[in-house]
Amino acid sequence: MRLLLVNPNMTQAVTDAVLAAARARAAPGTELLAVTGDFGPRVIGSRAENALAQHGVLELVARHAGGCDAVVLGVSLDTGLWACRELLDMPVIGMTEAGLLAGVTVAPRIGLLTYGARMGPLYRELADCYGLASRLAGIEALDVTPQQTFDMPDAVREAVLAGARRLVERDGAEAVLLAGAAMASMAEALQPEMDVPLLDGVGCAVALALAMVSLRLPKARVGSVAPTGGRAVAGVSPALAGLFGRTA
Repeated sequence: MRLLLVNPNMTQAVTDAVLAAARARAAPGTELLAVTGDFGPRVIGSRAENALAQHGVLELVARHAGGCDAVVLGVSLDTGLWACRELLDMPVIGMTEAGLLAGVTVAPRIGLLTYGARMGPLYRELADCYGLASRLAGIEALDVTPQQTFDMPDAVREAVLAGARRLVERDGAEAVLLAGAAMASMAEALQPEMDVPLLDGVGCAVALALAMVSLRLPKARVGSVAPTGGRAVAGVSPALAGLFGRTA
């Protein structure tokens, strides 16, 4: 089994965190290939940066998905998820989608914790598009940057723990998803301090990717996630143009 882990942000430390979290949850013998964006945002923090990163995701999967069995998007807005599902004939799993889906199997109401006050509405929209907005107990957006996760790890972990507890005590969350690629692996470290399950989106995505590969479901030949039908595009890499050019 070979999984491609995609981080379109140009921050290698985030990719390293995603890779470490994936290793902790991957089945023995699973090969993990982690790739980092080479253009676009340093870290996604707005809708505009997310739109730019979608191109980065498509370029990365076009270059690196060959020979892989599934793709895990190590970016917490699940950037480019459905576009990748159109272009590829293998499972593509978004880390926040996977975390929310895992969350609804263990709790009626899920809290979501992320970085950056302006990001809260984006995650609510994401949960809504997955049909899971009604299962959200609340969203806690911390005044923390992803880079501070690596520069001030102890302070950030305390802030994350306090935010998770607020979701439980204030909003009635019965599980909490840590929605941020920079927070990958943090859930396991903080779990002993919490009375409800903490979910790591990367770990959930890896587990779901392995399950989807084992199901061997075929790609749809009709509908909105069928191959794009040999459409021509210009100004992109030959690898990405090749994905658009596929007819089956």
